[in-house]
Order: sequence, then C-alpha cells, then structure tokens
Amino acid sequence: MELRHLRYFIAVAEEGNVTRAAERLGIGQPPLSQQIIALERELDVQLFHRTGHGVVPTEAGKTLLIDAKRLLNDAQDAFLNAQRAGRGETGHLNLGLTASATFHPIVRSLIRAYRSAYPGVGLTLTEDRSARLLELLADGRLDLALLRPGTHSFAGVALHQIASEQFKAVLPVAHPLAKRRRIPLSALAGEPFILIPRIASPMLHDEVLSACRQAGFEPLLGQQAPQLSSVVNLVSAEFGVSIVPASVGQIHAEGAVYVDITDAKAVTQLALASREADASAKVNNFLALAKHTSMAAARRATEGPAGKNTAPR
Repeated sequence: MELRHLRYFIAVAEEGNVTRAAERLGIGQPPLSQQIIALERELDVQLFHRTGHGVVPTEAGKTLLIDAKRLLNDAQDAFLNAQRAGRGETGHLNLGLTASATFHPIVRSLIRAYRSAYPGVGLTLTEDRSARLLELLADGRLDLALLRPGTHSFAGVALHQIASEQFKAVLPVAHPLAKRRRIPLSALAGEPFILIPRIASPMLHDEVLSACRQAGFEPLLGQQAPQLSSVVNLVSAEFGVSIVPASVGQIHAEGAVYVDITDAKAVTQLALASREADASAKVNNFLALAKHTSMAAARRATEGPAGKNTAPR
C-alpha cells in the first residue's frame, strides 16, 4: 500500500462517487476504480457498497477512512518537519562564548535576533575559556563559539569576524592619568599590569601583550586576576593598571576609571568559530545573521546617534 492509494480511497469516500473522485484527483475513472479494487484485495475486505448513485463506505471503509486521514496528515507533517530541519528552522543549536564576549552589545543583539528569526530552534549557551570552547567545538558538543582569537588560527576551525573594538585603559582614580580622556598606551610603560593568567585566557592575554609591544614596551606583569571583573576590582584597589576590551567598561568598581587609548592598533577582535567541515543549515543561518548584525552595527557606528556620517575624513 502506498500513500497515493490512501489519497485515492479518501477521495472516493468523501465524494461518494468514483467519477467525481477521479475528476478531483485528475486521473481517469477506470484506473481509479482498478486502484480501489486492488486496495480491497490487498486488505481482503470490502471498502464500499456499490449503489446505483455511487458508493458508500462499509464499516471497514469507515474505519480505514479515519486512519487514512490521520496517516496522510502524519506523513504531511513528517515532510514539512524534514523540510524545516533541512532549512535549519528546527532542532537545537549549542553556542559557546567566552566571558569577555558576553559584554559586547553585538552578542546580545545577535542572540535576540536569532531567537526571533528561528523560534523553532532551541538555543543553549555555554560560557567557558576559549581553549575549552574550541575543544567542545572540535568534539561536536558545540556548533559555534564566540571568542577573541587575536592572531591565533586553529586547525579545522573557520573564524568569522563579527566585531572589532578598542582597548580601554583601567586606572585607579588616584592615578596621575586618571583624569585624562585619552592617553597613548605607551604612557603605561613601567606600570604593573593586572592580567588574567594566560592559561585561563591565552588569546586575550596575548592580545594585551601584543598591543603593548606594538606601543613600544614590554608590560610589567603584576598581580593576576581570575576573571575580568576581578581585574577591575584589583585596579580599584591600586594593585596596578590594565587594559580591557571597551565593552568591559560596563563593569563599574568604585575607585577605578576607564580611559580611551589613542593607539589605532590597540584593538581586539570578536569572532565566531565554526568547524570548517560543518555545512549544517542552522550554523549557516546563525553565521548569515551574525554577518547582517555586524554590518548593521558597523553602519550605526559610522552614522552616529543622529544618523549622520561620523567617519573620519
């Protein structure tokens, strides 16, 4: 028995007439009659009483009609579900992100946009160290990871840049430079730097060191901090200074201030990492939405709050 046989049977049962059913189905009346007879033989039951005006379902026919409609509906649902899954509109997406990535506004915008565009996809967020996120990505336990790769590249991993932001200096309020709006990074040469240990955040750690070296000095490593919020708190306690991604400026600690850095190269990148071999629709949908969100954010930054072009001339 095939699904088309059930469709033929339902049409005949609903029309009560083989000729009208054949017209509805767009086939000839004789072939339709033969299909109904073949179905009765296969089931070894009579499905219709033949009358002078048409056909009437038997008890067996009435029972089959109920189940046939259900089966066809289930089959249609199965086809639609398969198509939606193929388009990445259902299923589950596992997204990893580093602690520093969570502060960037583009991440919040992207997650909101994805949940709105693909409500049928469950989204699970995992926050961890970059190295651990890359392990989970390689093992297939994550589909994508938001991290700051710096100058690193990783075997089997494709990196998709979605944002770029300046570093900011974090200084104790009593620091001689704390009241300045902008400073060159070289102004912090010789100061003890509070950083997250490299083993905890190797990429961000290396970016900070690289920015200092490009500014012409080797940073003096001071007290270590377990996380970004601890960096700011230790600066407020006057253990030293630090530089952090600008979006981390959302962390407020009494006794610490953020100062802009003038160096054009004091920049950190935020990227989405995916497996190079992963061509799943849900991943591609997220990456496409990330690209759109990134372009929109860059356009807003260029236009400024009043919609005017604020790009340097």
